[in-house]
Amino acid sequence: MVKILAVNAGSSTLKWKLFAMPEERVIARGLVDNLGLPGTTFTVKYGDGQQLVEEEDIQSVDVAVDKLIHELKHLHIIEDYHEIGGVGHRVVAGGETFKASSVIGPKELDQIEALSELAPLHNPPEAKGIRAFMQVLPDTPEVGVFDTAYHTTIPEMNYLYSIPMQYYRDFGLRKYGAHGTSIRYVVTHTAKMLHKPMSELNLIIMHMGSGVSVTAVKNGASYDTSMGYTPVSGVTMSTRSGDVDPSLVAMLMKKLQLTDPDDVIKILNTESGVFGISELSPDMRKVEETRTTRHQSQLAIDIFVNRMVKYVAGYIAELGHVDGLVFTAGMGEGDGAMRQRIIDGLRVFGVRMHEDRNNDVRPEDTDLTADGSTMKVLLLPTDEELMIARDVMELTK
Repeated sequence: MVKILAVNAGSSTLKWKLFAMPEERVIARGLVDNLGLPGTTFTVKYGDGQQLVEEEDIQSVDVAVDKLIHELKHLHIIEDYHEIGGVGHRVVAGGETFKASSVIGPKELDQIEALSELAPLHNPPEAKGIRAFMQVLPDTPEVGVFDTAYHTTIPEMNYLYSIPMQYYRDFGLRKYGAHGTSIRYVVTHTAKMLHKPMSELNLIIMHMGSGVSVTAVKNGASYDTSMGYTPVSGVTMSTRSGDVDPSLVAMLMKKLQLTDPDDVIKILNTESGVFGISELSPDMRKVEETRTTRHQSQLAIDIFVNRMVKYVAGYIAELGHVDGLVFTAGMGEGDGAMRQRIIDGLRVFGVRMHEDRNNDVRPEDTDLTADGSTMKVLLLPTDEELMIARDVMELTK
């Protein structure tokens, strides 16, 4: 048995799972929440329902990682640091530098940091997380698993923007997409669920979490996706705007008397989307609770559904034949009402969902298709951490 640690680092969070491989069994999991803020919560779940929860100020990812490894040993989840055979890290943006998961050394870490402009909210904390694990576990292989890698199969006509080609050649300005690790897992398991070779599978994957993307999968490979040069584009998300007229950046700079375009990008990333429209919350659950009493709550829902339906409909036309529409991630797995609204918006294509099954669904692989539907409607919980652990095993065996 080999123990593999799968890590997902954010600006104020550090999520992780420890797997026993190759049996793919979760030994422990945890979260460091509000990292760098007052009242950091440190959680470890392990064994037969055992749990450690502590609240203290943890000011940096270096301290969080050091505490994590210490607690794994203190709780006898591991007896020695060398039991951890590899650490895998979710990295959002690999650009054209990383076209597959890769073992990370000092050179590769510098390259990840250099790609931060492609994912300014993600790559910097992810690089800090890798560096912290390198310091605490210097003899343990570190592996980067890149969200953008899955999308390297997208054809030129879908990844190029209609701007001078010189800007692509000189600066790499193109669509890169995101959520690829999640989508890769979902496609693999959908093929098993439908008993069909992945190479023959056409799907539209709706990854609906805090970040939201729609991906067209053709013959098992990414063919088009809603997120672009950075994860801010595409559909409306919890705090991200999705697609906007680029002239708005210049106009907002004038109206708000800003001198740095990054200030506008920050608005589009952190103050927009469902939060910006509802002026209530980035959490769709809270918006749903007030939709009958607040016009802006219902408006935020309507705009979200509208953008989702537009992208899915476009990808149905682009693929020609679709085997299935797949919902995944937090909202995709847990919000039956939102799934129903999206499928209702696609009725013109003959797609139908079983309403009772949709209402009763639990977070597990579920076929939601109604009789007579022209394509399958599926719910498939994603597992990015397991995909990371598999890649670490493959690269370090």
